Amino acid sequence: MQRFEEPLQYIAGREQFMGLDFIVNKDVLIPRPETEILVNEVLDLLSATRYTLYASPKILDLCTGSGNIAISLAKMIEGAQIIATDISVSALDTARKNASIHGVDKQIEFYQGDLFQALPVDKRYKFDIIVCNPPYVKRADIDFLQEEVRCEPHHALDGGIDGLDFYRRLAETAQDFLAPGGSLFLEMGFDQAQDVANIFNSKRAFKIKKIKEDLAGIDRVVWISLS
Repeated sequence: MQRFEEPLQYIAGREQFMGLDFIVNKDVLIPRPETEILVNEVLDLLSATRYTLYASPKILDLCTGSGNIAISLAKMIEGAQIIATDISVSALDTARKNASIHGVDKQIEFYQGDLFQALPVDKRYKFDIIVCNPPYVKRADIDFLQEEVRCEPHHALDGGIDGLDFYRRLAETAQDFLAPGGSLFLEMGFDQAQDVANIFNSKRAFKIKKIKEDLAGIDRVVWISLS
């Protein structure tokens, strides 16, 4: 079995995200600065509306991993009601530990399963905001990633043949879980913005509101609303 150089974050067992310290291990992706853009876009929306549309907003974090997105939002949005899901039991164990460390374990509910299927029947209500950093690496490209990235869980990287599988799945089902006026925030990979926009534009339910670049000029986060 081929062995790769272990990332320093796994060796240290910690990584910073949004100024917070998170436990990380081989069961979760290492939080990256680009994903802070997604969190900040959610915060900007809530700040702009001054909570007029989102009193005690209901937020769903899909593919939560270490819980870095859900926990950061819980720390920064007073009264937010947050559910976080992941297909990996081990990842959820890590996320729960992180939530406890940051004192938001009572504010976030964690459920195991594949995207929306993880939600219990009594939790399948309409969310004001859905966030997701899905797997978006093309399957054939995984073997060519940096060695330390290849140490990260492949199920959290593999976006299918063209890297867009999860965006198609979200476009098919997200509308059933968004409240009127609700928003979907998604992270994307290099050169995927137009394809992701086309996927959601093909569904009459959605409207692309904004695409945000990262510091390298790569389109990194898309904000989508119900039409």
